[in-house]
Amino acid sequence: MTVELLRNAVRPYAWGSRTTIPELLGRPVPAPHPEAELWMGAHPGDPSKITGPDGVERSLLDLVESDPVGQLGEQCAERWGGRLPFLLKVLAAEEPLSMQAHPSAEQAKQGHAKEEKAGIPREAPNRNYPDPTAKPELVCALTEFHALAGFRDPERSMTLLRAIETPGLAKYTALLEAQPDADGLRALFTTWITLPQTTLDELLPEVLDACVLHVKEHGEFDVECRTILELGEAHPRDAGVLAALLLNRLTLAAGEAIYLAAGNLHLYLHGAAVEILANSDNILRCGLTPKHVDVPELLRVVDFGSGEMPVQTGEVEQRMSVYHTDAPEFELSRLEWPAGDDGEVTVHCSGPQILLCTAGGVLVSAEDGEQVELGRGQSVWLPAADPAVRLTPVGPGPVQVFRATAGTCTD
Repeated sequence: MTVELLRNAVRPYAWGSRTTIPELLGRPVPAPHPEAELWMGAHPGDPSKITGPDGVERSLLDLVESDPVGQLGEQCAERWGGRLPFLLKVLAAEEPLSMQAHPSAEQAKQGHAKEEKAGIPREAPNRNYPDPTAKPELVCALTEFHALAGFRDPERSMTLLRAIETPGLAKYTALLEAQPDADGLRALFTTWITLPQTTLDELLPEVLDACVLHVKEHGEFDVECRTILELGEAHPRDAGVLAALLLNRLTLAAGEAIYLAAGNLHLYLHGAAVEILANSDNILRCGLTPKHVDVPELLRVVDFGSGEMPVQTGEVEQRMSVYHTDAPEFELSRLEWPAGDDGEVTVHCSGPQILLCTAGGVLVSAEDGEQVELGRGQSVWLPAADPAVRLTPVGPGPVQVFRATAGTCTD
């Protein structure tokens, strides 16, 4: 093993928590400012840093670019053009993020080429596609985690809309009733997010008042209505509040995860989670944000398929739970040892790995006998040149470790 612990960047977005990430890293709480994301990887915007045997600190991005085959493995390096295809994060949401969707590989390629041809600077606020790659993601709850994700079954959404129906809302409920399928969802969603502001300013207060009444009466959609009220308070004139009425409202317990494939419209509301995603910056926003919203491009990307959002708990293999997806860029696993369990686990991978300890401590041992100990909040980069490592709990436990690999990794 030739790489020491990672030193990772913290992103201070306004929606972040002042306690979650500082607690994880063992820093004073509360932090002076919100801390939203801890990034682990080789993203050009904030790559992790490593200290080699010579004591010199380098960025993981530089390390990968200087030796893509040694760091990523031949298969991964060839498939992803010498880039680390995934980014691992700890996400700490104290307030809701923006409502957004991400493109498929083909959509990203087309959108990026179009914007390059138009000469839109990559850092421009109206840039949708800074890169030509897809951005699937998977989020696994560390604490109770709240989100909106994917379109609810239209029949169920009609029941909700009828439960809070107002004179102004009735004609929109009728629009979905006339076509309770993906096309009907597209029509209603498009109508709502393109409403003139004057119409929106009349409709939204009606809807919010109806949600207040529904909550007071302990109605069937209490949680959904409370969420709409929260979003409406934070974004009082935003069409995204109406769009939120059509999405599945989820509460994930620790260890539960959702996979967000291309086109899935989603919004993280509150909680802490480990997130793994393709190493891309392509985001199409729907609303609930002061940032750029491109409605025509959003409609090109959004998937209007509907139904309950699948929740994963991981496929258990001994002490490891694996969250399987169809994303070629990444795979996330969760390893856990209960208190008193000191059993050793060996993990094999032909590609790169990042290990993140989120509880207790673990000793990471390479085949050459070199070792590094990970405490809570610490992470380590394991290049493809170290194909097998042993993980042994340190201390009384319990211990929890998340493992990120490329989707092309073979165990």
